[in-house]
Amino acid sequence: MAKILIVDDELPIRRTLRDILEFEQYDVDEASDGLECIAKVQKEKYDVVIMDIKMPKMDGIEALERLQILAPELPVVMVSGHGNIETAVDAVKKGAFDYISKPPDLNRMLITIRNAMDKSELVTTTQKLQKQVRGGNKGVNIIGESAPIVEIKRMLDKVAPTDSRVLITGPNGSGKELVARWIHEKSNRINGPIVEVNCAAIPSELIESELFGHKKGSFTGAVADKPGKFEQAEGGTLFLDEIGDMSLDAQAKVLRALQEKKITRVGDSKEIKVDVRVLAATNKDLREEIANGRFREDLYHRLAVIVVRVPSLNERREDIPLLLEHFNRRTAEEYGHAPKTFAPEAIKALQDYNWTGNIRELANVVERLFILCDQKVTHDDVMLYVYPNRG
Repeated sequence: MAKILIVDDELPIRRTLRDILEFEQYDVDEASDGLECIAKVQKEKYDVVIMDIKMPKMDGIEALERLQILAPELPVVMVSGHGNIETAVDAVKKGAFDYISKPPDLNRMLITIRNAMDKSELVTTTQKLQKQVRGGNKGVNIIGESAPIVEIKRMLDKVAPTDSRVLITGPNGSGKELVARWIHEKSNRINGPIVEVNCAAIPSELIESELFGHKKGSFTGAVADKPGKFEQAEGGTLFLDEIGDMSLDAQAKVLRALQEKKITRVGDSKEIKVDVRVLAATNKDLREEIANGRFREDLYHRLAVIVVRVPSLNERREDIPLLLEHFNRRTAEEYGHAPKTFAPEAIKALQDYNWTGNIRELANVVERLFILCDQKVTHDDVMLYVYPNRG
């Protein structure tokens, strides 16, 4: 029986929703605010959370942001009587599965819950399949034949089979995460997990708990022991993305973990041995961060045994036709249509464009052109839909 958590500070609303959902054969639990919601999710497994936005102690938006860290696969449906379009868009951008205004339409509520559960089941199935095919996964591919990319591939082929730590640098959107996955899949740890942590996305007060775990009762809301990312990556790879945004306190503890190969959960004194390979990435100049006192030099030297610099797209324009073909085919597969064709003049215009957003921007542009253009993408299409200063 699927389990649903209703989070609302108004008892009559909770009870009304409970009666409806229990009639529909759902197992229902309740929480009166965001803090109680977080505590329950840490202790119990839920299939869907239905959460109000306006609540005391911790409102729904803040609780949603915490849930995206604590249980990113858990679908959250936001409900509010104070909503507007901006509120709905903000909630969805922050990870909500859907947004429903009060008083909720019963049919829409039930349909949304079923859709959310379908998504949850699909995520679980996908994760199982990924584990089954791990070791033979050919989905990770660094596309390009330019000199910088050829050199990166040559270096990675040498580095990947070792256990050396690697610092991956480069601008946002250039493909640093892809390089980390490439290293993992070509390493001797391929049968272990790769666990990714975006250090910039986790509040500073939660980063230590996220990395090292915590002991029950160590802080408000810690209702059960929880392993951290180091433990989850045991036998595999831990990828610390945006390491330059990590607090100095957390940096000190990461340094100790790398030196001693041991971690200690927040609120505990017991040391836990860990066997992980650490990869890190940043878009910042860590040498400059060190000079300004924002990054530890000793941690830098621990992380930067090998440094791989990923070039910007503007530095590898000759790869754009290959990348266009890749994103074109991928988008066509996602939309269930035949790939588009690009006129030579359109390809040339894209090669001349200033790609401040790098590979990520190119992928978005290809999808935009796929949706808006006819079967053949022309030079005029590129000038209309890509170049901002058209006249």
